[in-house]
Amino acid sequence: MPSPRLCRAGVLAAVGTLLFAASLSPARAATSVFGPLPPHNPYAGPDGTATMHGDTGSSDATPLPGPGTGPPASKRIALRSACPTILVGSDGYPLALCTPIFSRVPTVHLLDPATGTSLAQLALTKGSLLGGVYAYLDDKDRLVAVDGDNTLLRVAHREKADGEWELYVDRALSLSAAVPEGDAVTGLAPDWKGRVWFATGGGVVGTADKATGAVRTLALPPGERVENSVSTAPAGTAVATTHATYLLTAGADGTPAVSWRRAYDRGTARKPGQLSHGTGSTPTFFGPGDGADYVTIVDNASPTVNLLVYRADTGAQVCSVPVLRSGGSGSENSPIGAGRSVFVASTYGYPYPALPENAGESDPASAAFAGGLTRVDVRADGSGCDLGWDTVVRSSAVPRLSTADGLIHTIARGSVLPGSDATSLLDPYYYAQIDPDTGAVARTRYLGLSSLYDTLQMVGTIAPGGVVYQGTITGVVRIEAG
Repeated sequence: MPSPRLCRAGVLAAVGTLLFAASLSPARAATSVFGPLPPHNPYAGPDGTATMHGDTGSSDATPLPGPGTGPPASKRIALRSACPTILVGSDGYPLALCTPIFSRVPTVHLLDPATGTSLAQLALTKGSLLGGVYAYLDDKDRLVAVDGDNTLLRVAHREKADGEWELYVDRALSLSAAVPEGDAVTGLAPDWKGRVWFATGGGVVGTADKATGAVRTLALPPGERVENSVSTAPAGTAVATTHATYLLTAGADGTPAVSWRRAYDRGTARKPGQLSHGTGSTPTFFGPGDGADYVTIVDNASPTVNLLVYRADTGAQVCSVPVLRSGGSGSENSPIGAGRSVFVASTYGYPYPALPENAGESDPASAAFAGGLTRVDVRADGSGCDLGWDTVVRSSAVPRLSTADGLIHTIARGSVLPGSDATSLLDPYYYAQIDPDTGAVARTRYLGLSSLYDTLQMVGTIAPGGVVYQGTITGVVRIEAG
């Protein structure tokens, strides 16, 4: 006789299928017309799949469509690793940067684009918890990352004569002289001159010139940490510390300089469901003009956080809008930005299995995970912003907007106790499509049960062919049209 756990899994799978099928008829196609995404960076890979947040502007939007409106098929690829970064090059091959559960040694996996299985792997030097999380693909489809020795690596892949694949370090540049002892690089992205911008947890921002090998740095004010990645646009590089948002530019020799700085309300303490005491946002460039008119982050104000929008050129504040009022008000995720619209997802109360060493205590110590999603629109004349909608969606991943199919794609976390905000190791997970016009969940599809499928607020990537690759705590889930 099957166990109660297996019976529950079967029921949840059936319910998930019914939810998906039942939603096909009433769900309407999104009618929003979004403006341009951030401009293509010539030193990065394809837009939508080159960085954790899609592009170097960190729009969390993509020009690629998802799996479509029919019932999708899903497959779990077990890698015994948490895989927060999955990127896809111009050759169609996905590269996943993962951290094994036990060794915690960052490892690059080359995935088979047809099946998602690992074709080759390469271990990098171990670093901090967030070290080895952020990476990007350059214009030669090489994964660019910084390892635990503070070495800037370009990892390439090739097929050998025997038909096997291999990953190898194509180029390396040491940043150790620029990174203080005990510090580590948390985020990096290329600018429009091919220099790699990087930021360390301790608040050092720098550039590395791949042509000359020159490394130049700027120390931000003491006590300001950088716990997320950096974003680049033609106007400059956006960095959000635990105290303020910056736009930086570089002189002729590559030395960073502050163009503008805007402090924000960081609250009194870290909130449950966040990894640091400050914003959880990688700054997002967006806008209706060139796709990078504005920069936005979410602050850490208490009890309600605000979406802050600034003009990218001057740093003038366009608006401050309270968000995530229907669920828990706090976010560790980068906002989605496209045209004049911004979407913010709540992580308040999300149960992370581990926290950075310097995370500090949260206030309150814990909270239920209600979830939440808010849309904010910048007015056409740039005079301010308006709240579009605010709803409860239990998103357990960083959502991604497709401008091709007009849907927001994410993973939703259910509960073994229907109607409850409680979380458990047996929670079910669903692939979800959300209507950006209304915030309504248009469709769902059951993926699996238990922490094997926990997406841990990591980002999903939409690859060519309508395939979604979603990192989980134990590997990757591959979702495609059935």
